[in-house]
Amino acid sequence: MILGNKQLDALLLIAKEAGAGILEVYNSDNFDITVKDDKSPLTLADRISHDIILKGLTKLTPQIPVISEEGKDIAYETRKNWECYWCVDPLDGTKEFIKRNGEFTVNIALMQNNCPVLGVIYVPVTGELYYGGAEIGSWKETAAGEKKQIYADKSAAEWISVGSRSHASAEETELLAQYPVSATISVGSSIKFCLIAEGKAHIYYRHGPTMEWDTAAGQAIAVYSGAVMTKPDGQLFEYNKPSLLNGSFLVKVK
Repeated sequence: MILGNKQLDALLLIAKEAGAGILEVYNSDNFDITVKDDKSPLTLADRISHDIILKGLTKLTPQIPVISEEGKDIAYETRKNWECYWCVDPLDGTKEFIKRNGEFTVNIALMQNNCPVLGVIYVPVTGELYYGGAEIGSWKETAAGEKKQIYADKSAAEWISVGSRSHASAEETELLAQYPVSATISVGSSIKFCLIAEGKAHIYYRHGPTMEWDTAAGQAIAVYSGAVMTKPDGQLFEYNKPSLLNGSFLVKVK
């Protein structure tokens, strides 16, 4: 199922509304930080964004189930045969949110046959909105509402790598040495996928675990801009696994 134009507009509005909810907390003095079982932080903003997105998606597509970071306890036996579902991270980059550096996002992806066919990433602090789909390509909308189609930069002789501000590894350095990387950008959350999609970076390697909702929207935006995303050995990157934990992945221009 690919959304029609009106449904797509409604989806983009849901992401913006979630971002507005996040900013209310971001600009307040009370983040209400708790710690989840995996030792990662959870804030009031995560919960508010989750509620806004879940309500919006339920109204937009009541027949499509939702996997979300803040609503992830769905048994594999229940979800393994889903042909279509939403994969959502209400607040990607909670650590960056807590640091108040602005590098956090709202991630919403539509999955079909366990493949991201539509992705939306909203950056609340800048008001920038990225989205990409199988039938529309990838796009960027500015805070002023100006839209333009974006493309991965496949012609560069020297590459810019993009990496995490909060995570790094020796394995990343070793792999990137195989490519013509001349500079590196560090940035938080799924913004890394967007930089590749709009031609500002050329390669992103993540060694170590993420979750499916961390990557689904970004994969759609990167892939439909002309980049590729695979496991490090070139195999298909998989979703809706028995465990929603991701292994390592590589995003790069072709």
